[in-house]
Amino acid sequence: MRASLSIAIANEAERRKRAGYVKRDIGGIGVAVMEREAAIAEVFDAIATRRHVKLAFCNANLVNVAAGDTLLQRSLSTFLVLADGIGVDLGSWLLYGSHFPANLNGTDFFPALFARQDHPLRVALLGGRPGVADRAAARLAQLYPTHRFSVLSHGYYAPAEEAGLLDRLKAEQPDLLLVAFGNPLQERFIADKLTGRHASVAAGVGALFDFFAGEVPRAPEAIRKARLEWVYRLWLEPRRLWRRYVVGNPAFLLRLFRQYVADGRRSG
Repeated sequence: MRASLSIAIANEAERRKRAGYVKRDIGGIGVAVMEREAAIAEVFDAIATRRHVKLAFCNANLVNVAAGDTLLQRSLSTFLVLADGIGVDLGSWLLYGSHFPANLNGTDFFPALFARQDHPLRVALLGGRPGVADRAAARLAQLYPTHRFSVLSHGYYAPAEEAGLLDRLKAEQPDLLLVAFGNPLQERFIADKLTGRHASVAAGVGALFDFFAGEVPRAPEAIRKARLEWVYRLWLEPRRLWRRYVVGNPAFLLRLFRQYVADGRRSG
């Protein structure tokens, strides 16, 4: 596994060099410096050329859960990792002296991607609680009728079922696979289990299915523009999310401050 991971890292570095974008190290994770349109174009190119891309959205929580996990951080270095949220943007300003060009959270990224693509896409959904992915797929099909949305499975399948699910993916080979297991399970699954034989693009999407299924409401537009949606989510689900935000956010900021003290401000 380590040999194949090293090859994947080298291939990703070469591909990134050709694509013309750079990464910024935010707490041990290399986050792409990309505008929204460039990121969407990268996904479209992978689908058109059947080039396998592993996609992740880096927020403060992913940095925290990957801290100290060298293998996960190495795996993420083979991903296209997009900047998600005010935390990583503050990290970019602290460590590099400039913000990321865009806030690329998956909840807004995929609707923008689906709306811009006229060519029909085959999109598979994997994860979430039983029934949630089905409702999300139905809503997505209603909003974006050009594309075909199908559900592979909810996220609570038995371990013995996984081989069958992977075989189904090989048979169907969707253009885009959305994996909603939460951090870091979805990133580990994509890194360890999926190749170009399963899907052109495999993306970890967190709570995306919950939003489209109507399980969790989006924050009002003014709160989203202020980039404080995490406050709204904490208000809605304090018992589930308090550790992630109340404990996690200070830990994330301390982690970045230590990185700044150790390495200073970088260019990039």
